Amino acid sequence: MLIDAHCHLDFPDFAADREAVIARARAAGVARFVVPATIRARWGEVLALGRRDDVDVCLGLHPYFMDEHAAGDVEALGQALDDHPWAVAVGECGIDARFTETLEAQWRLFDAQLRLARSRRLPVVIHCVRANDQVAKRLRQFDLPSGGLIHAFAGSPEQARKFLDLGFRVGLGGAVTFDRARRLRRAVESLPDDGYVLESDSPDMPLAGHRGERNEPARVAEVCRAVARLRGQTVERVAEDSTATARRLFGLDGG
Repeated sequence: MLIDAHCHLDFPDFAADREAVIARARAAGVARFVVPATIRARWGEVLALGRRDDVDVCLGLHPYFMDEHAAGDVEALGQALDDHPWAVAVGECGIDARFTETLEAQWRLFDAQLRLARSRRLPVVIHCVRANDQVAKRLRQFDLPSGGLIHAFAGSPEQARKFLDLGFRVGLGGAVTFDRARRLRRAVESLPDDGYVLESDSPDMPLAGHRGERNEPARVAEVCRAVARLRGQTVERVAEDSTATARRLFGLDGG
């Protein structure tokens, strides 16, 4: 069994055929899904999905959507986490350094969510774009008790090791299937067996050969095959390791 450790099944992209998407994932061996929230307005949809036996949810405020966040959202997030203790993590939160005009506000929002995660002993799901070293430094300062996930990791072997040393795991998705991602591929080769989880980030982060298409959780099976080739391991071994790591990271039953 594979776990898609990061997918946005609540997005409108899946409104018309969500059950068919989940059925295709199951047919491909992907039987469980972790769905992180992005904005307060979508927490309801995310929580509704979390009523399914095969979906686990995270609640957070994403740095890409700074214009959609408002005063009071952090306080509301803390209340939502208290009201829904079955949420498995705080997230998706983090830093996207492509957007320099909001970067200062992103850091404030990120810090606030790290404090929530620390006080509730929850892992965090982190969106980290062009900020691996800065985010690692901040995480070292916060010393979070439950670690978390560096979603869609695209850094170097050295950066991966920094995150692992802080108690985090890295998320591997469609980027590993591109030949040009040589630095990331070296990182994948260097990871310990318990250092990563597999994810789709669907509907985003399409795989090589699927550019311009809506991504789906079923393609985690392709990611698994790509990771197995890079690591010189069997598909079964990578599936077993990544699933066990996802269970431990998010405190899922069986983990």
